[in-house]
Amino acid sequence: MIKIQQIHHVAYRCRDAKETVEWYQDKLNMEFLVAIAEDRVPSTKAPDPYMHLFLDAGNGNILAFFELPNSPEMGRDPNTPEWVQHIAFRVADEAALLEAKEELERKGVEVVGPTEHGIIGSIYFFDPNGHRLELTYVKGTPEQMQQLKAVAPAMIEEWSKTKRAPKHAAWLHEEEFKALD
Repeated sequence: MIKIQQIHHVAYRCRDAKETVEWYQDKLNMEFLVAIAEDRVPSTKAPDPYMHLFLDAGNGNILAFFELPNSPEMGRDPNTPEWVQHIAFRVADEAALLEAKEELERKGVEVVGPTEHGIIGSIYFFDPNGHRLELTYVKGTPEQMQQLKAVAPAMIEEWSKTKRAPKHAAWLHEEEFKALD
């Protein structure tokens, strides 16, 4: 039986490996761990030079990027809103989130939020490759997390039939949407 222990790394494409490493070091204080480069892809054996870089995202988590100079310029899926695909990093608490927002803005990064998600609080911004990033802190209680886990099967069943948002967990964003009512 497969038993996943943790995500080893998540890999994304970047436009410029050096710029990406420097941005993550400067803006998010990530340590540059490893660079791997080959003229052929080890798994497929295809001739396709690449630079593969790995950054420390804390607690054994690794964020990786590939620069592919012989491939067409990278883009994004035009049918998926830019807010959907993102990388979320956890910070300790609300104070750390607000400090991070101030630091990022001092470093010239445009930040959206904080946004209230009931069990977490988040800020959002983009890296130089156009990848949306999120910093978040967890504030949900064990009871809230258990409640969400308990309603998840019913929510997915309702969604699969109606394609409308089930209201089992609508309490998560009540504060965020209060101003719209």
